[in-house]
Amino acid sequence: MLKVEKPQDLLQHVGKELGPSEWLTVTQEMIDKFADATGDHQWIHVDVERAKKEMPGGKTIAHGYLTLSLLPQLAPTLMKIEKRRRWLNYGSNRVGFTAPVPAGARLRLRQALVKIEPVEDNGFRITSEMTMEVEGNARPAMVAETLGIVYG
Repeated sequence: MLKVEKPQDLLQHVGKELGPSEWLTVTQEMIDKFADATGDHQWIHVDVERAKKEMPGGKTIAHGYLTLSLLPQLAPTLMKIEKRRRWLNYGSNRVGFTAPVPAGARLRLRQALVKIEPVEDNGFRITSEMTMEVEGNARPAMVAETLGIVYG
């Protein structure tokens, strides 16, 4: 884990890769709850019996946006800023879902600090490349360029 005292201390870490995080198992229960929260009940996500017959690997797969939504859980395990007022998600420049995440798969996160720019009110906009890896798969499940603002 990268630990810094103040947001501006991140400037010296541009280009650095953080992680990987610990592994996180994506369960069918997580997938079902995400389907309920978003209204996306497409059978490839929630119909375990049909997936056994029709899906490669015989398992349901997680929603791409479920994989993306795991960033707030995993990213704080990679970096800590001791003296900050708040942290805001600012968006994404791009997100690609490059490989499926079967139910029961384990994921972990790597983060590369791409750019850190000062903004008003003693803030810093952080551009990161987030790579979500699937255990046993050479291809990542997701690659996203995300933006956050942290205020000192």
